[in-house]
Amino acid sequence: MSMKPTSSKKESPSMRIAFEMNMDESYVQSMLDLLEDAIRTIQNKDNGGLSYEELYRNAYTLVLHKHGPRLYKLMKEVIEEHLRGEVRDIVVKSLYNDFLATLNTQWQDHKVSMQVIKDVFMYMDRVYVKNNKVDEVQDLGLKLFKELVVNHPQIKTHLTSTLLDMVSKERRGEIVDRGAVKATCEMLMTLGIKTRTVYEENFEQPFLEVSGEFFKMESQQFLAENSASVYVKKVEARIKEEAERAKHYLDLSSEVPITSVVERELISVHMKTIVEMENSGVVYMLKNDKQEDLKCMYGLLQRVEGGLQCMCEAMRGYIRECGKTLVDSEGDINNTVAYVQSLLDLKERFDEFLKNSFANDHTFKQAICSEFEHFLNLNPKSPEYLSLFIDDKLKKGTKGLTEQDIERVLDQSIVLFKFLVDKDVFERYYKQHLSKRLLNHRSVSDDAELNMISKLKTECGCQFTCKLEGMFKDMSISNSVNEKFRDVTKDMPPLSLDLNVRVLTTGYWPGSPCKVASKLPKEAEIAFERFKTFYLKDHSGRQLNLQPQLGQADLNAIFYQSKDDVVTPKRHILQVSTYQMCILMLFNRQQTFTYQEMQTESNIPEKELKRALSSLALGRLQHRVIQKEPKSKEIAATDEFSVNDQFSSKLIRVKIQTAIATKSESDPERQATRQRVDDDRKHEIEAAIVRIMKARKEQEHNVLISEVTGLLKSRFMPSPASIKKRIESLIEREYLVRSPSDRKVYMYLA
Repeated sequence: MSMKPTSSKKESPSMRIAFEMNMDESYVQSMLDLLEDAIRTIQNKDNGGLSYEELYRNAYTLVLHKHGPRLYKLMKEVIEEHLRGEVRDIVVKSLYNDFLATLNTQWQDHKVSMQVIKDVFMYMDRVYVKNNKVDEVQDLGLKLFKELVVNHPQIKTHLTSTLLDMVSKERRGEIVDRGAVKATCEMLMTLGIKTRTVYEENFEQPFLEVSGEFFKMESQQFLAENSASVYVKKVEARIKEEAERAKHYLDLSSEVPITSVVERELISVHMKTIVEMENSGVVYMLKNDKQEDLKCMYGLLQRVEGGLQCMCEAMRGYIRECGKTLVDSEGDINNTVAYVQSLLDLKERFDEFLKNSFANDHTFKQAICSEFEHFLNLNPKSPEYLSLFIDDKLKKGTKGLTEQDIERVLDQSIVLFKFLVDKDVFERYYKQHLSKRLLNHRSVSDDAELNMISKLKTECGCQFTCKLEGMFKDMSISNSVNEKFRDVTKDMPPLSLDLNVRVLTTGYWPGSPCKVASKLPKEAEIAFERFKTFYLKDHSGRQLNLQPQLGQADLNAIFYQSKDDVVTPKRHILQVSTYQMCILMLFNRQQTFTYQEMQTESNIPEKELKRALSSLALGRLQHRVIQKEPKSKEIAATDEFSVNDQFSSKLIRVKIQTAIATKSESDPERQATRQRVDDDRKHEIEAAIVRIMKARKEQEHNVLISEVTGLLKSRFMPSPASIKKRIESLIEREYLVRSPSDRKVYMYLA
């Protein structure tokens, strides 16, 4: 033979068959028989004496000479016979005796033998299998093992029940052979040939169904025996355990579906029950500051759809209950500062929950803000009370507050301010309180005041704070004017008093100008006229009107106290209001005045006169600067007043407080303030309408209402009815006109 290699050794018959060019049927059959015997030898693990090179060449020759179909069929039949007979019988016999170990052993042997067979038939895989689109040798082996062994009715049923029973035992705390379960799961995944179908059908689907029933029963037991916090921890432990099981000996892809089953049965189905559990649910945790328990529940509920919303609603209800209780008890809290502090403490408490328990979740943050806004605006006095609270913190004499403490309090106050709907009401009260602090020199520091104004400006814009900034500007300019006044008048005859004037711009400062010209003491009148002449010389065209209701004075007072016929003069410096100064200076002229005489001499308005006299004559006996006859709490026109020489104080400088000056407004005063706010709102609404219409020229009614609301909501929330009234007013005054074609459309008249 021309292709036979030279060799000194005797050639084997198989070598000659492999290279025979003109093969007849006997040669073909002999090669098939040889390969059949080789496959059986490999399957019986007795393949040590085989020549794989010879086997490969025989398979190669058969495929080359178009005998691929016979070879492929032969291989398949031999594998089927082995699996159907020997392997399946061995596994069936072991059903109740070390079943998984036997199955895994047969599977491992099959994998090894198929790898060797694959190497022998490699050329058939590359040529015949590819061209005829049949299963590759490796895949064929997997399919046959699945069909003939794993899917055999007895084996399939027992395999599923055995795996489920082992998982169930481990859930009960028993020890199982994890290695056997893991090997079996890996076998099922491999038999799927790049899919999960075999694994799902034989294990995962029944595993999830059985697990669902198990967790359903377990959840009922957990709920009956445990509090919400313990339940949450047990569910977390169960989720962790199931995830670990999937990682360690099930297929890793089972982690997500089994976790979903746990979450559905232990969380989703019972989340409302967990959240609302009496004496241990969300409300209980909030009441008792159980931040760690809330954090655990938040982490658990965020796993399921609607879980956090359910928890958030429970928190909303509790916040609303707390807020309503505070608002309802406001009448029992005489101290407005304590009322606002309670609100701030509540807000700070829920901020702690938000940070430490709810991971600064936006939904929870929005819920907290929404509920605070709701109940804060239930109380129409909230703007006034908040302003009084800030006033208390920014006054001199506030004990125990460092600059950092004041900064923190102001930041907290701004948070409440953001929740106010009627910010314009707050502005009116804040102007009143700021003016008193500035004019009475009671501010803790200008830096703190300007810091607060800056915070308000950041929140509401410069229009909101322009008048507040104007008040500070007036104070600064007044200091410069007073210095210049002293320089200019230093060569003039000296005054009998030290004069310090605050020149206030009418539009910046709150309150109405005093319409009644009170009679000042002669010394004060002379000093004021000198200042007026000086000021108007530099500012011609301006008007200066004295506002005594805003002024202060320090009086040198001498009380002649008599004891054992010995008269002892006692000196004090009395810090009083301008009206109180006018009253006290009258007693330099005579010893006794009736109320009627005092009003005639001073021309002080009745309301202000009674307020000033109340502070001077109706306090504690030893603290009364003047005394009244008869000694009643009411002031009548015929009551007589005289200096109380028995006045005593340990202090040289004594501050005489004005009655009810620092308290919240009375109901009539509050109604008057509200009326002034409503009047201002009319102008603001009209200005907004004109501004919008001037830019749009033409606008539909509902769109105009929406735009006006959007423009003004940073100061207050105008009602559609109030906007409509202002539109009608502007139409009457011919700023607007209805469109002839559509009465719901307005047009701007230039």
